[in-house]
Amino acid sequence: MLFFGALIVILIYIISIYNRLIQLRNQFKNGFAQIDVQLQRRHDLIPSLVESARAFMGHERETLTQVIEARKQASAARADAKSHPENGASMAALGRAESLLSGSLANLFAISEQYPDLKANETMAQLMEELSSTENRIGFARQAFNDLVMNYNTYREQFPNNFIAGLLGNFQAASQLELQNPAARQATKVSF
Repeated sequence: MLFFGALIVILIYIISIYNRLIQLRNQFKNGFAQIDVQLQRRHDLIPSLVESARAFMGHERETLTQVIEARKQASAARADAKSHPENGASMAALGRAESLLSGSLANLFAISEQYPDLKANETMAQLMEELSSTENRIGFARQAFNDLVMNYNTYREQFPNNFIAGLLGNFQAASQLELQNPAARQATKVSF
């Protein structure tokens, strides 16, 4: 009788660990879904931004083409990551593609400063404001996603959870979404 009681307690404990792993995995997948919504919004804004800029920046075709190509790559990487948010390679590819897109947009914004008519254009200003707001939302959603991934990975790696996760085999380590932005890692230079 004592043996069966101990067996039932162990079984309940294993089930609770399994259920907690499922809960944490679903939370980080939902966290990525929130990022996906913001990335989709960002990708939807870019064609309008490029079309608005095209009228004013006729001889900057290379920059505009670069932005559109970066958006296309980021959209493909987002679709792959959306179907496999637990895949580290997909997250790394998405991070690289979004970083490339951010760089292209920064280049477009820098060049647009040279066109006073473009800067004064109400549509362009509104699109740039929406894109800036979306970038902030992406940052917050990415932070929340990375926190959820960390919670999942920490719980998964604790003993005896790591044994149960390995035994069941469908609880792989998740990867955080890191955007490579070398400019953000540079110290700010202040000169007087």
